Amino acid sequence: MKTLARLLAATAMTTVAATAAQAEKWDMPMAYAATNFHSEVGAEFAKCVTEATGGDLEIVTHPSGSLFKGNEIKRAVQTGQANIGERLLSAHGNENPLYEVDSIPFLVSSFDQHEKLWSIAEPYVSKVLAGDNLHYLYSVPWPPQGLYINKPISSVDDLKGVKFRSYSTATARMAELTGMLPVQVEAAELSQALATGVAESFISSGATGYDRKVWEQLSNFYEVDAWLPRNAVFVNMDAWNGLDDATKTAMNDCAAKAAEQGLARSKDYTQFTLNGLKENGMTVERASDELMNGLKAVGETMTQEWLDKAGDDGKAIVEAYKNQ
Repeated sequence: MKTLARLLAATAMTTVAATAAQAEKWDMPMAYAATNFHSEVGAEFAKCVTEATGGDLEIVTHPSGSLFKGNEIKRAVQTGQANIGERLLSAHGNENPLYEVDSIPFLVSSFDQHEKLWSIAEPYVSKVLAGDNLHYLYSVPWPPQGLYINKPISSVDDLKGVKFRSYSTATARMAELTGMLPVQVEAAELSQALATGVAESFISSGATGYDRKVWEQLSNFYEVDAWLPRNAVFVNMDAWNGLDDATKTAMNDCAAKAAEQGLARSKDYTQFTLNGLKENGMTVERASDELMNGLKAVGETMTQEWLDKAGDDGKAIVEAYKNQ
């Protein structure tokens, strides 16, 4: 009996050890604060995968650029320093213009328009990511982008000389064409940049301003609905290929759920955050016709420049969208 008990105990220990050896833990770097809706959706996705795989694959999120800074995340996942991550795709437009298809000024200005555009562009962007050793899982749009600034303005001329926080080639180019001074600042560093005067203005959604309490430094938000950029979640291709089919299915199911919930949350968060900016003392209003006309003229220049860079694929996306 004692011998049998020992054998059973040894078998149990071997089984536990084998299970522990099979279980994996993936760290998921994210650029935005834990309270941002993108980070919340990412955390829910991570929990979904962990539960769906019975703990065989545990995903742990690291928001606020705590594991890798925003501009380091894509490279970290490409090279396998992290197996999975989330990143604002348009921030990598300098690597491939298709990454900023969601940031063509004024091509789309609403969620419905943007989803139609993304349904066309997604396969193209997925292919580009695959070329960078990344498997695309899902993405979630930000609310429409507006202009934050520390003074009232009525035209593009009022922007000249203003220090403008840029996070992509598109935002840097917009600054140049309006006479502003572009300053590269990651999301996690935005509050400090505004507080120290490194930046005086930026373009983003109400969500970013609300999360970062920018009313402490800035006074005005102009609704211009310039574009709706997306945050994408992707996996190192080698790590993805190393997963079994059941785990891939679980991740795809959780990704589909995250994309749906993320879109709904982005829509709900839009008005909530604009109300929050108002309640904390900011002036929130639609941009004047004069300001909009000036920005749209800049947008036309940027659109043509993007089409020239993006080549046949870029033209195919825009033409397909316009012909819907």
